[in-house]
Amino acid sequence: MYYYGGFDLTYLIFALPALLLGMWAQAAVKSRFARYDRVLTKKGISGAQAAAILLKANGITDVKIAHIRGELTDNYNPTNKVLSLSDATYSSTSIAAVGVAAHETGHAIQHHVGYFPLTFRRMLVPVANLGSRLGPLMVVAGLGFGYSAYGEQYLPLLQLVTDIGLLLFAGATLFYLVTLPVEFNASWRALKILKGAGVFTDKSEVEGARNVLWAAAMTYVASALSAIASFVRILLIANRSRSRRR
Repeated sequence: MYYYGGFDLTYLIFALPALLLGMWAQAAVKSRFARYDRVLTKKGISGAQAAAILLKANGITDVKIAHIRGELTDNYNPTNKVLSLSDATYSSTSIAAVGVAAHETGHAIQHHVGYFPLTFRRMLVPVANLGSRLGPLMVVAGLGFGYSAYGEQYLPLLQLVTDIGLLLFAGATLFYLVTLPVEFNASWRALKILKGAGVFTDKSEVEGARNVLWAAAMTYVASALSAIASFVRILLIANRSRSRRR
C-alpha cells in the first residue's frame, strides 16, 4: 500500500520534501552569508566585540568568548559557558558576522535567564544521541528477525524491541522539534539587542542580519521535518509489518 511501481511513496511524501528544503536552506545560508559578509557594519564592530557588548548589556560576566577554527562553526556551550566564534565571525566587521555572533550570544542570554526550551533541549541530548543511533537499528532488527525462521517463536520479544526502538527514535525527533523555538528565539533576541545596544545604527543593517539568520533558521526547520519524516516512515513500515503478521 506504500509502493507504486516499485517506488516507496512514503519517501516521496515525507522524506523528499525535507531533503529538498534542507539543500535549499544550506545553499541560502552560504549565499546570504557571502552577500552580507561583504557589507561592513557602520561602526566597524567585529563579531567578538558585538558579543562582548551584548553580554555586558545583559549583565552576563561569566561567559568566555573564544576563537575557533572553521567557517560557521559558531556555538555556545552552556556546560562551560564558552561562546565560540569561528574564523568567519570572530574578527570580521561584516553584518553577517555580527548577526551570527549575536545569535550565539542569544543562546548565552537564554541560558542566563533560564529559558525553558533550552534547558529542556539539554535534557534531551542523551536521549537524542541514543535514539538517533540505536532507535532505527532496534526497529530494523525487530522487524527483520520477525520474518526469520524463528520469528514467530520470539515475536513478543521482537515486537518489544521494535517498540523500544520507536520510542527512542521519537525522543530523537522531539529533540529536533524543541530545537526550533530555541533557535528562533535566539535569533529574535539577537535582532532585538543588536539595535537596542547600539551595535547597528539603521534598518538596513538589521534587515541584513535578519536575512542571514532567517536562512540559518530554515536549516533547523529542514532538520526537524527530516526527523519527523524519518520517524513517520519507520512507524508506517512497522505498522505495515505487524498488519501482515496478523
